[in-house]
This record gives sequence, C-alpha cells and structure tokens, in this order.
Amino acid sequence: MAGKIKLSRRERIKKGIRKRITGSPERPRLSVFRSNKGIYAQIIDDNDGKTLVAASSSEKDFSAKGTKIDQSKEVGKKVAEKAIAAGIKEVVFDRNGYLYHGRVKSLAEGAREAGLIF
Repeated sequence: MAGKIKLSRRERIKKGIRKRITGSPERPRLSVFRSNKGIYAQIIDDNDGKTLVAASSSEKDFSAKGTKIDQSKEVGKKVAEKAIAAGIKEVVFDRNGYLYHGRVKSLAEGAREAGLIF
C-alpha cells in the first residue's frame, strides 16, 4: 500500500514539473530515471519526441564500481560527453518527480563537471 502512495505522489510531482519544463531543439530536456538497481539518463527533444542521447549504469561498457551515488556521477559524466559530441551544450534538467538529492543530485553534478550547462 505504501508503495502505491509513494508512486502516485511522484507521478503528481512529475506532472507539475512537466507542465513547466519542455525540451526544445536548442535546449533539450535531460530526464532522469532511478530504479533500485540502476540509474538512467536521456536527453530528449520534445518537439520531435525523440531521444537524442542516452546513458545508463546498465550499459555493457559501463565500468564504474562503488556506491550507487558514485555510479550516478559516472552516468552523468557519460551522458554529458555523448551530448557534447552530438553538439548539445545546454539542457533543461528534469528530475522526473524525484527529490534533488542523493543519486539524482550526483548525476546532475557529474553532468555539470563534464561540461553540460543547465
């Protein structure tokens, strides 16, 4: 029962965030998804509805060890490197209803360190 309440709360927060945040071709949206085992990030152009760049901790070539927070930082760096290679320098950060701390914050800091602006 508590899981359903938690999910519905996150969905409600997510809807509020998505009302204000949209990704454009000039400034796409960096969306974060957090599961119990991994973390996923993708950069999305909402006008075309296409994912431009994606990275996750479950990719085959992902080699970061340590805590999930350390892995999140590496995913942030990896998505930023891929984005810069694709010509994307500025994004809008979409925390997807999650609180901005822990793994979500670590991913954002990793992306900023690698040169992404948001």
